[in-house]
Amino acid sequence: MDMDPVRNPYAPGAGSPPPELAGRDAFRRIVHIALQRIRIGNPAKSVLMVGLRGVGKTVLLEQIRIDTEADGMQTIRMEAPEGRSLPALLAPQLRVALLRLSRIEAAKDFARKGLSALAGFAKALRVSYQDIEVGIDYEPEPGLADNGDLETDLAMLLEQVGLAAKGAGTAVVMFIDELQYIKEAEFAALISALHRCSQRRLPIILVGAGLPQLRERAGSAKSYAERLFDYPEVGPLSDIDARRALESPAEHLGVRFEDKAVLAIVSHTRGYPYFLQEWGKHAWDVADTSPITFADVETASQLAIAALDESFFRVRFDRMTPLERRYLRAMAELGPGPHRSGDIAAILGREVSALAPTRGKLISKGMIWSPSHGDTAFTVPLFDEFMKRIMPGSAWRTE
Repeated sequence: MDMDPVRNPYAPGAGSPPPELAGRDAFRRIVHIALQRIRIGNPAKSVLMVGLRGVGKTVLLEQIRIDTEADGMQTIRMEAPEGRSLPALLAPQLRVALLRLSRIEAAKDFARKGLSALAGFAKALRVSYQDIEVGIDYEPEPGLADNGDLETDLAMLLEQVGLAAKGAGTAVVMFIDELQYIKEAEFAALISALHRCSQRRLPIILVGAGLPQLRERAGSAKSYAERLFDYPEVGPLSDIDARRALESPAEHLGVRFEDKAVLAIVSHTRGYPYFLQEWGKHAWDVADTSPITFADVETASQLAIAALDESFFRVRFDRMTPLERRYLRAMAELGPGPHRSGDIAAILGREVSALAPTRGKLISKGMIWSPSHGDTAFTVPLFDEFMKRIMPGSAWRTE
């Protein structure tokens, strides 16, 4: 059959849902059990999914949110971008959740009290967090979430939201992506508030996602975070699941892959869901007819790498300073990693201490992380190969 590009099923893109969410049923079940337990008043840990870029954390988070709404629970969804405060992110979303709960007769009074708490919360914290913008539906209640201290006030506010959810016989589930960008003091306040709600067995819980350094950041924010959260690791797909993610969408449209072509794509992509979508898209567009051949994949690989270089990789490269680029290029010279900080410094002819600020900035930008003390690894799969392509030769060593 002819390969119509309009019917191409593959969807490479930031957060774009793939046509086949393969290999993620276990994660969905973990969260489903936790949410069902919290809704009926049983203890359950919040869930923070961690993983590298390109493993599909955002897609998985959104699918779980859709599953949760289908189960009749209230959800709020947000991304924690660099430069915005946690109160500014939470306040409008909590208002929406409380307004929904206020329409349920059994929860009406609790929800209205929650909206009063929200008004006090926003008013008191606007001095410290000028980016808070939220509609005010009720007058603040003196002494309710209006102390001007984020940790105290957020705990009071989430407690009121949890009481409203309990009154309604449901749960409020906060879905937050890119959690590693939340400032430590704000993260500590969120963890403390969740801890308070957990102690009272209130049905409010967090399902978050972030880069691998999220575990360490949570522990640094509050020592008891390891007892409050589960940290399932989202990684590349197994060979079986990678094949399913690639072949199933095509089969639904009557298109097959040669076995050698599938093996080549799985090898090129190393099972990372984002890359599977990129290779699948280009292999489909290159092929004239079904089945898609190994030769089609070899041609598509050049196009896929060029597309990644201009989008997925380049957008991250452009955010870095010249010294940060040299640091990552030195890492790439050593291979995929992880690498010892001393080995990276040696390639650059610098002391480890002199490069510590650069390393710290790259961690805060989400480009690298530390799997263990003194080790450094890329958060973006295949980034070592990209750095060698974009900074070839050896001139970067002395720039």
